[in-house]
Amino acid sequence: MKNRIYDMLWDDVLARVRLAMPRTGTIFGVPRGGAVVAGLMKAMNPDLVVVTDAALASVIVDDIIDSGATLDRYTQFSTRFVALVDKRGHDREMGWVRFPWEETDITKDIEETVVRQLQMIGEDPTREGLRETPKRYLKAFREMTAGLQADPKAPLSKLFDEDHDEIVIVRGIEFTSLCEHHLLPFTGTVDFAYLPQGKVVGLSKIPRFIEILSRRPQVQERLTSQIADVFTEVVNPRGVMVVVKGSHSCMRLRGARSTGEMVTSVVRGAFKDTPEARSEVLALITGRTGA
Repeated sequence: MKNRIYDMLWDDVLARVRLAMPRTGTIFGVPRGGAVVAGLMKAMNPDLVVVTDAALASVIVDDIIDSGATLDRYTQFSTRFVALVDKRGHDREMGWVRFPWEETDITKDIEETVVRQLQMIGEDPTREGLRETPKRYLKAFREMTAGLQADPKAPLSKLFDEDHDEIVIVRGIEFTSLCEHHLLPFTGTVDFAYLPQGKVVGLSKIPRFIEILSRRPQVQERLTSQIADVFTEVVNPRGVMVVVKGSHSCMRLRGARSTGEMVTSVVRGAFKDTPEARSEVLALITGRTGA
């Protein structure tokens, strides 16, 4: 995947304004982008009245609907809400939309958001310890989601012909991921096993493709399945087993504020169909050989 930035040109903006524009009534533009849209509508249709109080508007206008949270917040004032871009519908594949009136460097907008978050909790973003925090936060966030910009199949593309037909296990692969529900990290280990079918993969490639999958917003259940599915698709082994053990900040730091380890597993192919093979893998993973 790549960072997708859709730079909307003025011609596209004006065409969308015409489509979204009400014929008559009072309009309120949601700050900041919606206020620009309201101004454009007024310039193109003098019959419209722009109001500064959402409660007086017959139509609420905005530049973009992302999650729909802004729409939900403003429907208390008017049942009609229009936007130039709706990411919940036909515009969902547009990626990051940058309008002509916005800052060309999107990092500045994101850093400003961090500044506002610090202000919201009562902090002073200008004090020495926090002055560079927005830049540091953005850098850290990019590092923790770097897997979105890489193909997890790529590290597995180089395969070696090998007659080895016994179990291969890599235990204790450390990972760090980002809980997509709270954007807090969760960390842990992956125990990975596969049964070759004429092809083996370089040892270092296994932690690498797992890192790519983990370095993105995730839930542990999906991460576990993706590890098995990607490896199966590329390498075509006779069997795959993945056991993930994770410690979640969202559980330790908020809500239940409880310690605990989450364990998820996925079994594919021969390991699923043959109980003896599955038991052998589990014994090798846990170190309990029964001797």
